[in-house]
Amino acid sequence: MTMRYMPDAGRLYGPEYARDPQAVYAELRKRHGAVAPVEIAPGIEAHLVIGYQAALDVLTNVGGVWIKNGTAWQARVPDTPEAAGPVAMLGYRPNALMSDGAEHARFRKVISDCFDLVQPHKLRQMVIEVSDSLISQFAAKGEACLVSEFAQPIPARIFNALFGRPDSDSAGLIQAMADLMEADGERGKRGSDAFSRYIGELVQSKHAQRGDDLTSWFIDHPAALQPNELAETLVLVMAAAYEPTANLISNTISRMVSDDRYYSSLSNGALGTYDALMEALRAEPAMSNYGPYFVRQPVHFHGTWIQPAELVLVSYAAANTEPTNVPEELRSDGGAYLGFGAGPHRCPASDPAMIIAMTAIERLTSHLCDLELTVPREELSWRPGPFHRALAHLPVRFTPIRPDQPGESPWAVQPPSSSTPSAPTYQGRSGDYATSAPWSS
Repeated sequence: MTMRYMPDAGRLYGPEYARDPQAVYAELRKRHGAVAPVEIAPGIEAHLVIGYQAALDVLTNVGGVWIKNGTAWQARVPDTPEAAGPVAMLGYRPNALMSDGAEHARFRKVISDCFDLVQPHKLRQMVIEVSDSLISQFAAKGEACLVSEFAQPIPARIFNALFGRPDSDSAGLIQAMADLMEADGERGKRGSDAFSRYIGELVQSKHAQRGDDLTSWFIDHPAALQPNELAETLVLVMAAAYEPTANLISNTISRMVSDDRYYSSLSNGALGTYDALMEALRAEPAMSNYGPYFVRQPVHFHGTWIQPAELVLVSYAAANTEPTNVPEELRSDGGAYLGFGAGPHRCPASDPAMIIAMTAIERLTSHLCDLELTVPREELSWRPGPFHRALAHLPVRFTPIRPDQPGESPWAVQPPSSSTPSAPTYQGRSGDYATSAPWSS
């Protein structure tokens, strides 16, 4: 049995959508306005909020008509292979994303308090060391895939370290998250299962031995998370930290190396890394359609009736790029974006994500100052999936750098050798990147 209650639904899956989602949003906007019916997987339908003001109206008014708990929707989802991926991404979990009111405030305080303990200057140094180590592995080749060899390993290693796991877990985390985000039937379920095992092992290891890391601080926080609440909070934070950060890095680099306003100006001072990050967050946000919402009672919203137990997704990508009649240079909003959400559920860890992305990109472009794509940007392949905007590959070429070259090089921090690990291994030692939690002293 499928959930077909929305006629003329657009598809947020398949090669056509992956190739050009903005064309799909434009057609939906023309046919339906600010809220459009879509399928996120075969037979799994939702209302997609594609207008900027409509998106703000949802994001900033949670707690009245709008709620986050989707148990009623989940009960109606058919038990099919196609539904496994979406349910893994959108089904109710006791964490900050899927809760309301006092419950949400309690979960969010745990996340905010613990991330506040991560010192920005030490996080930046950590990113420098990991980035330089990765660059040193391909700098002498003169070519690389900056998705698999750079953008994906950086947040995997950084967040493994911040949560108290070794570098050896990075490859498994990357694969699990890729499978989960695709939300593609059995692959999505496989990713969800692998990610759950990762979280289970993480919790078990930190219950056995605490460290100066986020997992230990979550465990010992005065909010006293129950075992299932702790596990689901870790699921949320790790998923929200890894995949969006990896996509933000690769999406930004792809814009910089294909647009003369950015990359050709690195040596003559026009638009730089920050500008490219802001443009990526606006035009190509790493999580393009997410933010699941539901209504308490039937509501007529921007021309569309929405019923309880119907899924509503906010399209950050569509809302950010909604056409206006105001020229860019005259817009008072400065090209405002919803890349990190808005309102009470806005990402509480956007600052660390920006530090990681900006530092990694700056290290890359400082070492390899003549990067260029090996194919036109419009020919790059994108991973399928309704929730993210993620490059499958980012092939580049550049002038090779040798280990014996004079001047600063990526080997200055981590020289490659048969006896040297490919990246620093952080074990959560005191002083590596944070101060001790005040509630654990």
